[in-house]
Amino acid sequence: MAGRNIGVAVDFSSCSKAALRWASTNLTRNGDKLILIHVNSSFQNEQGTVHLWQQSGSPLIPLAEFSDVTKTYGVSPDKETIEILTKVAHQRGIEVFAKILYGDPAKKLYEAVDLVPLSCMVIGSRGLSTLKRALMGSVSTYIVNHAACPVTVVKENM
Repeated sequence: MAGRNIGVAVDFSSCSKAALRWASTNLTRNGDKLILIHVNSSFQNEQGTVHLWQQSGSPLIPLAEFSDVTKTYGVSPDKETIEILTKVAHQRGIEVFAKILYGDPAKKLYEAVDLVPLSCMVIGSRGLSTLKRALMGSVSTYIVNHAACPVTVVKENM
């Protein structure tokens, strides 16, 4: 059986790290590819490679190169996320990649399902109240309702 492409939406917040930890512990198995999907919604780079990847996003970036993506793709991964990824790659025998997309997080995460393509997606939840979710919108709710693959929503305190 071929490995799966497991997508994890990350914005380097505590709830996305909880989703990453959950996927690493409960979902990954030997032969899988864990693909971090990061959407940069506030890119301001007037020149450089960001504009080259604005529509389709970056190519898949291997874990070994992920800590060096700040200048090229306008992303600053934190040390804790890199440590989680390095640990899971070695312990579980999986490959880890990142894909950087630019634009509206809900729409770009939805597009990533077919673009990568993903077998499933794990996304963190900030735990918005019903009123805030109705006023501000919820990325996780949008993905659950629209994605063409199984989606797991992980609460931060799990």
